[in-house]
Amino acid sequence: MLADLLGQLPAEAFGTERAWLGNVSLSAPTRLPSPAQSWCGEDLCDVVVLAQRPNAAMPEKVDIDLDGFVYVGQSTDAVVRPRDVDEFVLTTWYGTFCGTCGDLTGVFREQAAPSVRQIRLLGCRPEPPLVTALDVVRQSATASPSRRRVHAWVHAIAADGSAVALTGAVVSGTVGSAEPSPLGAGLLDVTVEVGAGEPLPTGTLDILEHWRAGRPTRPNLWADYDRELRRQWSGVALGYRTGALARPAGTTYDLDGRFVTDVEGFYCAIGEAINGPGGYFGWTLDGLDDCLRGQFGAQAPFRLVWHNSAVAREHLVGGYDRRRLSPAITLEDLLVLLAEHHIEVDLR
Repeated sequence: MLADLLGQLPAEAFGTERAWLGNVSLSAPTRLPSPAQSWCGEDLCDVVVLAQRPNAAMPEKVDIDLDGFVYVGQSTDAVVRPRDVDEFVLTTWYGTFCGTCGDLTGVFREQAAPSVRQIRLLGCRPEPPLVTALDVVRQSATASPSRRRVHAWVHAIAADGSAVALTGAVVSGTVGSAEPSPLGAGLLDVTVEVGAGEPLPTGTLDILEHWRAGRPTRPNLWADYDRELRRQWSGVALGYRTGALARPAGTTYDLDGRFVTDVEGFYCAIGEAINGPGGYFGWTLDGLDDCLRGQFGAQAPFRLVWHNSAVAREHLVGGYDRRRLSPAITLEDLLVLLAEHHIEVDLR
């Protein structure tokens, strides 16, 4: 595949979408199994061929410059060069063989420093798992880190006492210390040392304020957020979703498309079109597909009047979406999915 691409492209096409490979997996040759080899490979995403030239030592082979990014689970994770691997295999994510190379640069890196090294749990009322870790700390400041380890999902608690898990919010690390909290009798301020991982965007706190006293009452409160916070908005909306019965088939819903400048904005907008301010109706393409099957506030078939649809037509276009690690979801993709569920869409 790669040889065909290189052979067909003129020099001026390198570095453009005509030289786009997409997502490529890097692995060791299958003929080199090793019991000590635990390397599972790396994923290179949004790869474009920039240039090729004969290898200085072996003119029958070529050196190829690629542009893209290495996918890591956390942005601070190391990408470790494997031992005992003297050749690398490149394949597409669909399994198409692209070629081999004897060495490469720009892929492997040391562990990056985490954005947050320490978490403070302020006004904490510890439950048994955390109590156990705190008891170990009190017994010995040098106790094994594994005995002081905690891993817990974070939930937000509204004024009425209801709780909802925050997407991607987790406290995972080693309990370091605890002291009485000024926030109340019997409460503790606990320090947790964390490793790799990225915190939620601080704007998530602003989103939660809209739900503190219950569901938001005004639409489009999400409109000024960026893509990441719009996704957080839909995640909170999912957590606070009630089990209301779907309205009957044939209902007409109005979608305010003024702020649908990305697919996350579409999910926010259709959530509010179906279920009102702060409403949820999917936050991924699969999630939208599930909602269209019923039990999420609307029963198909229904009619969707999409106002200001020109905004989506301008912004939901083809390309590569680095957030999704795949081709971008376009307006046409959404219309096709809606049509499959017999949704009548009136673009205005």
